[in-house]
Amino acid sequence: MHRRGALFNSHTPRDSQIVKSPSRSGVFQAKTDKRLEAFAESISFDQRLYCQDIRGSIAHATMLASVGLITAEEFSQIEDTLREIESEIEAGKLPIQIELEDIHMHVEQALIDRLGDVGRKLHTARSRNDQVSTDVRLWIRDALDQVDELLQALQRAFVGRCDADFDVILPAYTHLQRAQPVLAPHYWLAYVEKFARDRDRLSDCRRRTNQSSLGVAAVAGTTLPIDRDQTATLLGFDSVTANSLDTSSDRDFMLETAFVLSVIATHLSSWAEEWILWSTVEYNFIKIPQAFCTGSSIMPQKVNPDTLELTRGKSARVMGNLQTLMLLVKNLPLAYNRDLQEDKPPLFDSFDTVIAMLELAAPIVAGSELQTDSISSRLEQGYLDATTLMEWMISKGMPQRRAHHLVGAIVGEAMERKVPLAKLPLEVMRVHAEEIDESVYECLGTANAVAAFVSYGSTAPDQVRAQIESWKERLN
Repeated sequence: MHRRGALFNSHTPRDSQIVKSPSRSGVFQAKTDKRLEAFAESISFDQRLYCQDIRGSIAHATMLASVGLITAEEFSQIEDTLREIESEIEAGKLPIQIELEDIHMHVEQALIDRLGDVGRKLHTARSRNDQVSTDVRLWIRDALDQVDELLQALQRAFVGRCDADFDVILPAYTHLQRAQPVLAPHYWLAYVEKFARDRDRLSDCRRRTNQSSLGVAAVAGTTLPIDRDQTATLLGFDSVTANSLDTSSDRDFMLETAFVLSVIATHLSSWAEEWILWSTVEYNFIKIPQAFCTGSSIMPQKVNPDTLELTRGKSARVMGNLQTLMLLVKNLPLAYNRDLQEDKPPLFDSFDTVIAMLELAAPIVAGSELQTDSISSRLEQGYLDATTLMEWMISKGMPQRRAHHLVGAIVGEAMERKVPLAKLPLEVMRVHAEEIDESVYECLGTANAVAAFVSYGSTAPDQVRAQIESWKERLN
C-alpha cells in the first residue's frame, strides 16, 4: 500500500515554522480576527492529506491541460513544482501558516509563491469543497487497504495456529458457563470468520468511497469544459459522483467507514476480553507473550495483559468517533457547511486506533501459548458431553424434550456422586432411561463428544480440518 510521510502520523507544526500570510482581499475589508484564525484552522490535523492533495491537484492540472484551460508548458511547471512542494512537506520543511487554514491552501499558496499567475490557474473549475472530498476519499481508500492487509495478517495468525493446536479440546461457553467441547482450531476459525465479514464490509465501503468528487466544484458544477471522467481515471476511481449538491454535502462514505471500523474494534475487544480471562490463574488457558505485557509498580509478581486491556479500552474511542460523526452531520442542510471540517479528527483517530490494535493483535495471537496441561486437567468438569448424551438418546428414537429432561436428571446424579458422565455406572443411568445401553459410553467424555459431531460448520474434526484447508487456500 502507498504509505508516505504523514499518512498516519502527522507532522506537528513548530513555532519556528509559523509565518504570516497576506491580508484578506476581495469582498473583505477587514482582517480576520486572530482568534478566529486559531479557531478555524485545520492544518494541525489535515496536513496528513498532503499526498492525496498533491496527487489530486496533478490529476486536475492534467485534465485542465487536456481540455485547453491551461497550456502544456503551464501544466509541466505546475506538476514539477507540486512535486517539489510534496518533497518539502515530506521533509517537514514547508512553513506552517495558521492563516492559510488547511493543507489545501498551503499547497496552493506555495505554488503561487513560486509560479505566480501560473500557480493561480490550478484552482480553475475546482472548489475546496470538491477538493477536500476527493482528498479524503483517496486517503480513506489507502487506509482501508491497510486495514484489510492487517486483518488478513491477523486471520493468518489464527489459521497458523490451527495445525499445532488441532488435538487440543477447549470448553466452549455460553453465559460464561461451560457448554460443549470444541477443538481449539474451531475457536480460532470463529475469529477468522468474524474478520472475514469485516473485510467484506471494508470492500463494500471502499466501493462506495471510490467515486470521484472532483469537478462538482462548490455546489452546482462549473460552466467550464472539464472532463471529470479523466480525473477519475487518473486517480483510480471507479466512477464519478452524479449530483453536485449531494456530493458537496455527502459524508456517507465516512460514516460507513467509521461504522466498519467500530465493528472491527468490537471484534477485537471481544477477543481481548476472552484472552484476558483465559490468561488469569482462575482459567489458566493461555499465556500471553511477555513482550506484550507489563508489570506492576508495587506487586513484583504481576504480568498484566495490558495490550489486551488497552485494546478493549480503545475500542470505546472508535465507537465514540462513529457517534461524533453521526451527530456532526445529522442537522446539516445541503450542501457544504463548515461543520464538515470537524469530520477528519474522529476519522483519523478511528483509523489510527484500529491500525494500532491490529498491528499488535497478530503477534499476540501467533506468540501466545495454550496451557494444555491446565486445560486438560479440568476438561471433564462442567459436563460438556451432556448435550451429546441427549442427542444420542434422540438418535435412539426418544423425543427431544424427554431426552433433555432425562439427561438433566442423569447429570444431577453425576453431580451428587462428583463424577463425570463417563464414570457414571450404566445401572444408574438406566434408572432414569431404560433405553440406555453399553454403547452410550461411546459418546461420553469430551473426546468422544467432539468426535460425535457431524453437521457442517460444527466442531467435527473432519469439518474443522476442511475449514482449515479452505482458509489456508483463501488466505494465500
